[in-house]
Amino acid sequence: MKSKFTICSLLLFLIFFSCCKNEKENTPVMPDINVQNKDMMPPPEEPTKGFYPSWTKNAVIYEVNLRQYTPEGTFNAFSAHIPRLADMGVDVLWFMPIYPISKTRRKGKLGSYYAISDYTAVNPEHGTMQDFKALVRKAHENNMKVILDWVPNHTGWDHKWMKLHPQFYTKGKDGKITDPIDPSTGEPWGWTDVADLDYSNADMRKAMLDDMEYWITRVGIDGFRQDVAHGVPLDFWVEYRKRMMKYDQLLHLAEAEIPEHRNQELFHMSYGWTFHHLLNEIAQGKKGASEIKKWYDEDRAKFIRGWHMHFTSNHDENTWSGTEYDRMGEMAKLMAVLTFTFDGAPLIYSGQEEPLRKRLEFFEKDLIPFEKFRLIDFYQNLILAKHSCKALWNGPFGVEPEFIRADDDLLIFRKQNEGETAVVVLNFNKEKMEYTLPFDVVNMVEVLTGRLHDFNKDETQTIDGYGYQVFTSF
Repeated sequence: MKSKFTICSLLLFLIFFSCCKNEKENTPVMPDINVQNKDMMPPPEEPTKGFYPSWTKNAVIYEVNLRQYTPEGTFNAFSAHIPRLADMGVDVLWFMPIYPISKTRRKGKLGSYYAISDYTAVNPEHGTMQDFKALVRKAHENNMKVILDWVPNHTGWDHKWMKLHPQFYTKGKDGKITDPIDPSTGEPWGWTDVADLDYSNADMRKAMLDDMEYWITRVGIDGFRQDVAHGVPLDFWVEYRKRMMKYDQLLHLAEAEIPEHRNQELFHMSYGWTFHHLLNEIAQGKKGASEIKKWYDEDRAKFIRGWHMHFTSNHDENTWSGTEYDRMGEMAKLMAVLTFTFDGAPLIYSGQEEPLRKRLEFFEKDLIPFEKFRLIDFYQNLILAKHSCKALWNGPFGVEPEFIRADDDLLIFRKQNEGETAVVVLNFNKEKMEYTLPFDVVNMVEVLTGRLHDFNKDETQTIDGYGYQVFTSF
């Protein structure tokens, strides 16, 4: 933890819904894993010792949309926010792509972060490489890690490889370089601002890994969020893992929800897309909260290593599907509490602490209206609980929930780890509800109010409509 706080104050097809480069209406449904991904050894019987960096045990991730964060949209301007985010308790700053953006076939005035023209340079609109290095140093001084959004599936149309290595790209039936192709139909997805990379080319693979390594050795970043990881052959990720093994304290996050990614220990974390879409459906009345336990049981049968990153918003959801308030309404904060306490590591998207109640443009300047930071205390208290209570820690550092009640009205679960306990009560009903617990609550703090609680088992308690209670023994 960076500072001392006061307590007061988500079937595989759904995971691909959020390809972040293009308009939502062009977003395809991806097919099953690329055939190159099928030849895999069985997962290791036991987790590899030291595979999970110790600092990830209770890490909270914050996604930085640099263009929209400040009027300047620069590294230097963002740096002024680092102390505030450190005080809030953020552990990891995930930067959306900071590389130069292609001008050829650009969408909008500024283009997509994900149409990259050079993997080893920074977008001059954000500043210089020295500016970014200074930002990384400042983050480290504030006990935060920095991970980069990497885009291995495609590049922009004026990436330097286009002229130097055109063999690195996929060719269409006409022999010309193509934008990404749907392998199930042989037709383009519609991502017209990017060119598809050919993973049958060994030299391209090596160049990709070399460019990733540049940021580790020359800049000192702490890991990668791998964009569209499901669109890249799994055997490449095996190469990636072998190359990265010598950097044992890096975090590897896959924008995918493929069990092999984690079970083969290629990534530490993957997106909780199915869980996220379930939460949206529950909030919209399309499904009941009892589906949460069903999701958990099915997920545990597929994933035997690592953990998910859970969220109520991110850059894809905000721009293409709406804010958490558009999608989740009055349950938005309840769902945020669930993402922090249930399973995996939580994500906060830029501006959620304000809160952010508008969709941000993707290809244009659209400033986040920071003003009063009304939800700072809410997130700070959740982060404090995540950091301080071992029962709420991530993946192999934590424990599985014991379900006390899991119906369409109430979700109640308990987690116990190394003598520390967390009890979470969530009300999915708009009306006040009563509940009882089959155990005593002794000297436990409700982290969102700071109040100390003692009550006997089977003693009736109440919770407000769409309410949330998190009791911890730390």
